[in-house]
Amino acid sequence: MTVRVLAYEARRLSGLRSTWIVLATVLLCDAAVAALLARQVSSGPLTVAAAVRSVTAAVPLLPLPIAAIGAGVLGALSYGHEVRHPGLAASQVGYLRRVRLLFGKVVVVGALSALLAVVTVLVDAVVTRLALGPAVDASQVFARGALTGGGRLPVALAVFAVLAVAAGGAGVLTASLTRSASAGILLLCALPVLLEAGLALFLRQTGTARADAADEVLPLQYGFDWVRAGSGPAVGGPLDLADPALLAVLASPAVLLVLVCLVAQLRRRAL
Repeated sequence: MTVRVLAYEARRLSGLRSTWIVLATVLLCDAAVAALLARQVSSGPLTVAAAVRSVTAAVPLLPLPIAAIGAGVLGALSYGHEVRHPGLAASQVGYLRRVRLLFGKVVVVGALSALLAVVTVLVDAVVTRLALGPAVDASQVFARGALTGGGRLPVALAVFAVLAVAAGGAGVLTASLTRSASAGILLLCALPVLLEAGLALFLRQTGTARADAADEVLPLQYGFDWVRAGSGPAVGGPLDLADPALLAVLASPAVLLVLVCLVAQLRRRAL
């Protein structure tokens, strides 16, 4: 992948009006949800789980946090615009060049998604701090060393950023399968449900079906109710994200999606 491809994709993405509309919408919606969640926090010390839900704007009815959905929409719209307004004629775009362009979009959208995740966390943290009631003690969560002292908060925020990057790349790839931005967005929203169902099955099979800290380690408030609702006694420790089997379960949908996209490009004459 050359610098020219990345520069081309960056110019193309930044030149789309929809890019800036999506970014502004995500920031506004994130801030509104963060303020609403912060106002619902009960009096007393602010827990890590409540802080994560607020600064990531994780709404239980959505399959992904708002920033991740926005990143996926950016990816899908980026590919959809390429389909409607191709930069090169089909006769000039061989298979290898199409693959480079496709993954150039993934890299550029992924970088923008990472930046979006960082900005939304910062904005939501400020909004949360201002919206918390006077009876809520947030001194421990918002302490200067809260992110560098270890614990679940930095892990959850790191996973949130990875999730946003993955959603941005998945938005590009799902749109490339359907050659439609709308269909790609719908397919992207279905992926978390399938992923979390597979993860829940894995946890049950390995005897850790009810990890108490699952909702704090992974800020996906949608499907982890299935994990916590499993039968048997709860396991008190957090999920071991270094477990090779768990990593394989999490990475397998992404690998499968990439392989399907590569095969699909073999059967096409244009991106």
